[in-house]
Amino acid sequence: MNNQFINIGFGNLVNMDKVIAIVAPDAAPVKRMVQQGKEQQRVVDATAGRKTKAVLVCEGERIILSALGPDTIGKRVMQTGEKE
Repeated sequence: MNNQFINIGFGNLVNMDKVIAIVAPDAAPVKRMVQQGKEQQRVVDATAGRKTKAVLVCEGERIILSALGPDTIGKRVMQTGEKE
């Protein structure tokens, strides 16, 4: 098991082995998922007070909010994958 940590902004790192999806926060189903996650205390806000541009859905029903866009995070994942 090789843990691959990716910077999602402002010095926050995420173990990409636990991430299921990276989605934009604009769609109504994603907004509902985030709101329900907040009510159940399953959301980690890693935006440092900025606007949420990506929602990372993780194993164990955890949700991580990032101020970086899904494209930016995806590129970082791809760059790290190329180095290995």
